[in-house]
Amino acid sequence: MKQRVRAVLITPDNHMLAIKRIRPGIAPYWVIVGGGVEESDPSHEAALLREVREEIAGDATIVRLLHKMENAKGEPEYFYLARIEAWDFENRTGPEFARSDRGQYRLEEIPLTAEAIGALNLLPEEISAVLRQALERGDLLTGV
Repeated sequence: MKQRVRAVLITPDNHMLAIKRIRPGIAPYWVIVGGGVEESDPSHEAALLREVREEIAGDATIVRLLHKMENAKGEPEYFYLARIEAWDFENRTGPEFARSDRGQYRLEEIPLTAEAIGALNLLPEEISAVLRQALERGDLLTGV
């Protein structure tokens, strides 16, 4: 069973980076940067940093595990809170970006507020709820 890792990437001005997906016949939605753990990845954290490099040409610093869940396919997904100083979405290298049938990918900076996160169609819905609750409690950025 494939395991997945995701990075809740916090920018220097305390915004969150999210990828807006635009696909024909589907309402736009946002996803957190990340992907599958490969057999060659020595750890979840190494897989996460590889995914950040591939998807947004950035180098992140992992702060902590934020949340673990099981997705609709029954795969475990690990969401990490991470800081990122610089990225270059134009130089991304992930294989999914080369496929024209996958629709559009747009990197967006989202204000780190419960209202802004709640206004997005952020998938999976569970991580949207986790982020909003942590922001409302005021503890999302604890230790960041």
